[in-house]
Amino acid sequence: MRSPRLAALELKRFGRGKLPVAALIALLLLPLLYGALYLCSFWDPYSRLDKIPVALVNDDKGTTAAGKHIAVGDEITGELLDSKTFEWHEVSSAEAHKGVEDGTYYLSLTMPSDFSKRIASSSGDSPETGALQVRTNDANNYIVGQISRTVFSEVRTAASTTTSRGFLDQIFISFSDLHDATAEAAKGADDLKGGIGKAKKGSQDLADGLKDAKAGSSSLAGGIVKLNKGAGDLETGSRQVADGTQLLADKVNGVAADVRPFLKDNGKSIGDTARLVADTSQTVRDNLDLMVKAAPTAATAAHTASDELAEVYRTTCTEQPLADPTACPPLKRAKTAAADVAKVADDVNVLVTNQNGDLKKLRTQLTTLQQQANDLAESAPHLDEDLKSAVKKVNTLNTGAHKVAKGADELHTGLATAKTGSADLDTGVSNLKKGANDLDGGLIRLSDGSATLAQGLNDGVGEIPDYGKKDRDARTEVMADPVQLASKSLHAAPNYGTGFAPYFIPLSLWVGAMVAYMLIQPLNRRALAAGASAWRIAFAGWLPVAAIGVLQVAALMSVLHWGLGLQMTRAAGTIGFLALVTCCFAAIVQWLNARFGAAGRILVLAVLMLQLTSAGGTYPVETSPGFFNAIHPYLPMSYVVEGLRRLITGGGLGPVWQGCAVLLAFTVGALALTAVAARRKQVWTLDRLHPELSL
Repeated sequence: MRSPRLAALELKRFGRGKLPVAALIALLLLPLLYGALYLCSFWDPYSRLDKIPVALVNDDKGTTAAGKHIAVGDEITGELLDSKTFEWHEVSSAEAHKGVEDGTYYLSLTMPSDFSKRIASSSGDSPETGALQVRTNDANNYIVGQISRTVFSEVRTAASTTTSRGFLDQIFISFSDLHDATAEAAKGADDLKGGIGKAKKGSQDLADGLKDAKAGSSSLAGGIVKLNKGAGDLETGSRQVADGTQLLADKVNGVAADVRPFLKDNGKSIGDTARLVADTSQTVRDNLDLMVKAAPTAATAAHTASDELAEVYRTTCTEQPLADPTACPPLKRAKTAAADVAKVADDVNVLVTNQNGDLKKLRTQLTTLQQQANDLAESAPHLDEDLKSAVKKVNTLNTGAHKVAKGADELHTGLATAKTGSADLDTGVSNLKKGANDLDGGLIRLSDGSATLAQGLNDGVGEIPDYGKKDRDARTEVMADPVQLASKSLHAAPNYGTGFAPYFIPLSLWVGAMVAYMLIQPLNRRALAAGASAWRIAFAGWLPVAAIGVLQVAALMSVLHWGLGLQMTRAAGTIGFLALVTCCFAAIVQWLNARFGAAGRILVLAVLMLQLTSAGGTYPVETSPGFFNAIHPYLPMSYVVEGLRRLITGGGLGPVWQGCAVLLAFTVGALALTAVAARRKQVWTLDRLHPELSL
């Protein structure tokens, strides 16, 4: 009997009753449990991260920088709450800590109180880094912690870019300020160059002027020497004058002390007497005709008045050692006048007696006497005040003379100092003249240097960039994030499930073949008993499971495509490749069961585990321990995973053709080994009659 007919007989057993049919249907749908359900459970988990409860703590107090209030924590909080990254819950620090501990929140993100202050410090003298604090709890879920590290790395990068942007913007502003300042400095250097030229002319004029000043200072020094000598003579003379005025003042004050009381007490009497003399003279002059009769009496009265005035003059001016120089002359005149009156009276009396007097001469004398007497009468009431005024003037003269003497002394002393100073001035002017010559030479060199400086600054202005706001923003954007990840996937998987489909699809097909050989015999017993060809027996046991596997592929891929939305770049190639895969897996599982019997079922599971751990379906196989790297090239699922990736997501077909060759080799090799096992099964042994293990 041929192999297809034997295979049909094997499948015909499932048509006897409802349970076998149900078992066959369950067998066809079994890969869906591993393929469809597994992939469905995490088909696109990143699109549902907004369902994960996460605590957000914003303790940032903000800060002030450059006159502006900065609250980076508030900005990040607003952006995170608006995002769909996680299900954010803004809570306190204590609530976040408790929530992460008891599983209310999978993790927490905390912005500390000095977050803005640290970020703003990047433009100050002591820059500090701002730390976002992430707290996870792997006891809640390990994968969430891994996801959060990626998400928060992006948050950190964005915050760092924002901070760098502000810092670099200040740098570019500083460049503009530096450009403007350098332009101002260049203008100042040009002005300096012109000013130094003027200073050069001024220094030359200064040198010429100091040459004249040197001659003047020499003349000044000689003149001050002469002045100093004259001041010495003036000091000596003024001191002698002061001594003389002091002596005069002492005498006047002494006489005034004695005379003033007498003049004060007898001023009226002196005046009256003087008037009497004046009146008498007038009367005599008017009554010369009566003179003869009155001459003796008048002579007597005149002698009496003359004696009295003589006595006053004697006591006041003659007997006193210090007579009043202002009072004595009037008294003397009065005394003289009285004496003259007495003499005249005598002369008149003689004249009258002798009858031969010169009356004309007498009249003249009487007129003079009358005038003098009137003067004395007018002065007599004020003699005390006149004397007081005269004393005051003498004292004032004395004080002034002493001040002149003191001033002359100070002048002499000052001129002595000036003499030394003029000599120093002459020396200093000489030094200034030399310094002015040096200054003139230095200004020549400075003029050359200022020209070089001005040229250098003008050249530097062109070298320093001056960025406008638009240009500054563009450069800030580039330097804040100079290296961007131009991520471009040649054949991008649209979601997590698509990326893992090449791993779970062969897993489900292997399980499907494994369970199928739990229901279907790997070797047909009737054919073994009938002595059929070993190859026919092997094919007869393989074909039913291979056919079921193809149906499993059709059912699985239909659900994945129309149910979950799996998009395949090469759909037909994928279906054909999976048909080959399920045929290969059926051949391998058949051989393990045919060769090892009940123990083969355990080996099927063991081979499945080895393939899952070495196929590189999740992490690259290079990240696995050395053992798995060693067995990776020798197991069929390694080639299945690589081929399916190219068929589903795209790429070169080299791995697909390589996988086809490997799968064909494994299929043929497994069928050959199954035929060998079938040949051995045709020989009955004691072990087959009484197996050690039966499942």
